[in-house]
Amino acid sequence: MKYASLFGILCLVLMAATCKQPSKLEAQLTGKTWLHSFEDDQNDLTVFRPNTFNFPPSRGRTGFALEPGGVIIRYDIAPTDGLEEHTGKWTLNDDKTIQVTLDEEDINDRQYRLEIVSLKDDVLKVRQHFQNR
Repeated sequence: MKYASLFGILCLVLMAATCKQPSKLEAQLTGKTWLHSFEDDQNDLTVFRPNTFNFPPSRGRTGFALEPGGVIIRYDIAPTDGLEEHTGKWTLNDDKTIQVTLDEEDINDRQYRLEIVSLKDDVLKVRQHFQNR
């Protein structure tokens, strides 16, 4: 019985050691819906802000949400002016690049990278690198 308790504690320690803790950047990115703040774009930088930001009126905004576990939901403007959701997978590479692959085979820009230039005060600035352009 004494060894069973020791074995149980050892298993818990090993499981805890293998759990990946999110990086600070990953924690800042996940749990929010990021919308394109096109008014703030600069040259080749695309700017996103959380959907809680008080945006000026527009005819629609694209964006995305990064969920823990590597799930992304991308929001595009639908033909009826609403939002259209596309799901896929994302990974954070080297703490500055988000690699995205959407699930749908026939969608434009199915695979792309977001190079994070800065994330400060809930303003996310990225360079978008599309595979098919």
